[in-house]
Amino acid sequence: MTDLLQFGWFSSSTSILLPWKIDCDALSDNDIEAVARLIRGKFVFGNVIGIPSGGLRLQQALTPYSEPGNATLIVDDVLTTGTPMKVQKTKVHGPVFGVVIFARAPCPDWVWPIFTVNDWAQSRGTGLG
Repeated sequence: MTDLLQFGWFSSSTSILLPWKIDCDALSDNDIEAVARLIRGKFVFGNVIGIPSGGLRLQQALTPYSEPGNATLIVDDVLTTGTPMKVQKTKVHGPVFGVVIFARAPCPDWVWPIFTVNDWAQSRGTGLG
C-alpha cells in the first residue's frame, strides 16, 4: 500500500528536490471519483486533458462528464511548480482552465486547487515556502 504523504528525498517532475511528497497513487478509485464529482459540480468543461502520469486517473474519471463546446479542462494530481500545466496550456487552442487535487505552491490564475498546502508545511529546502 502506498502512503499519501511520504518522507525522504524525491525529485519532482520538474527536477526539484523535495523532502516529502504527496503520492496520489494512495487514493482509491472511489477517492478519485469523489474528486471528479467535486469538479463536475463546480465547472462545465469540454475536452479533459490529464498531465501524465498523476492526472491521467482524474482525466479518466472526468471524461464522462465532459460537454463538447465548452472550455478545455487540464487536470493534475499535484502541482509543485505549475510548469507541466503551463506547457500543456500552450498546446490547447481556445479557452482553457485547470484543476489540481493538491497545490504545493501558488497556482497560476487559471488553475483551481482543491486542497492547498499552506506555507507552514513547506520546507525551505524546496524553495517553495
